[in-house]
Amino acid sequence: MELKERFLKYVGFDTQSDPESEKFPSTDKQLVLLRYLADEMKSLGLTEVEMDQYGYVMGTLPATQGYEDRPVIGFISHVDTSPDMNGANIRPQILTDYDGKDIRLNENLVMTVTDFPELAFFKGHTLITTDGTSLLGADDKAGVAEIMTAAEYLLKHPEIPHGKIRIGFTPDEEIGRGVDYFDVPRFGAKFAYTMDGGFEGELEYENFNAAGAKIVIQGRNIHPGYAKDKMLNALQLATEINSMLPAWERPEHTEGYEGFYHLTNISGGVENAVVEYIIRDHSREKFEAKKQYLIRITDYLTQKYGEGVITLNLKDQYYNMREMVEPYPEVIDKALEAMKEAGVIPLVRPIRGGTDGARLSYMGLPCPNLFTGGMNFHGKYEYCSLNTMQKAMQTLLNLVKLWAK
Repeated sequence: MELKERFLKYVGFDTQSDPESEKFPSTDKQLVLLRYLADEMKSLGLTEVEMDQYGYVMGTLPATQGYEDRPVIGFISHVDTSPDMNGANIRPQILTDYDGKDIRLNENLVMTVTDFPELAFFKGHTLITTDGTSLLGADDKAGVAEIMTAAEYLLKHPEIPHGKIRIGFTPDEEIGRGVDYFDVPRFGAKFAYTMDGGFEGELEYENFNAAGAKIVIQGRNIHPGYAKDKMLNALQLATEINSMLPAWERPEHTEGYEGFYHLTNISGGVENAVVEYIIRDHSREKFEAKKQYLIRITDYLTQKYGEGVITLNLKDQYYNMREMVEPYPEVIDKALEAMKEAGVIPLVRPIRGGTDGARLSYMGLPCPNLFTGGMNFHGKYEYCSLNTMQKAMQTLLNLVKLWAK
């Protein structure tokens, strides 16, 4: 199956994850695609194909004869799509030989070069876009399609030397649970790469340190006509907390290595309210300082309004993979060489987010992240370049040959 056909097949599966769900995977519909992938792997001729009780799918490309002693490497992608945008009934649009101009997604929605100047890079490419009513699912079905198409190519070309290759597909990455039950020893790779990046040439082995904060506020609701010196408005306290955080440390004012506090939810009323944040920073020292500052704010407001009014639940989510990957420079060096051999200019960038690879690196599997060609993830402006997807697949093929040397 060709790369484009395979990608379009995968995006036809609705695989949204659900952060409110308490089960794993968070949605049963992810299992539909995971089962399909397991069956497809078997039909292609991969060995050791299994889908475990948690939905993880793993399979093996056996080493070519004489290369059994090479390091076992892995390629991993997630199947779920973001809960931030509709992921059902996706109707991809294909633009052949893109002219570099604004793209009309539907009668009411245009993706403009002014708003998305990186579109200029893709002039002449074949682009796959949404119709403006859903996300596309390139995050991360582009990665899934690239891995599967590369695996099929290697099976059809046994003359290409390579060591044992392990392939893994995960659910629930978009809600931060992607590798909660991933069995690293069973996967059995010494090193791995997640295919979950975006722009052509991206190589990422630095990511945010990440935490989530949930602040529960217990107010005191009194009839507003008689509220003087009695009412404690939980919503006002919520806004007071937010006003005490530095405005310049919000996502819309940061870039590169700059961290942030991101207000993700305020809900409730006068009697009680909940405020939720995610906290991010590449520097572990600054990350810890951000958490401590939030603790000091809630401590101060507790002194001001009394015990039991404000309850902070602060939980670390993942850490910067850099310190786990840097001791193995060959993992990065081979990725850089593989890109160059594919005609790709490497762009080593910090991830302003997280991937399964970040947590896997701390679980003993060094796992940097490679580009897939998808852009504008999680929304109706999502698109991908088929040309870049093909270069991503070629990068994978180059990697297996480099690891076989």
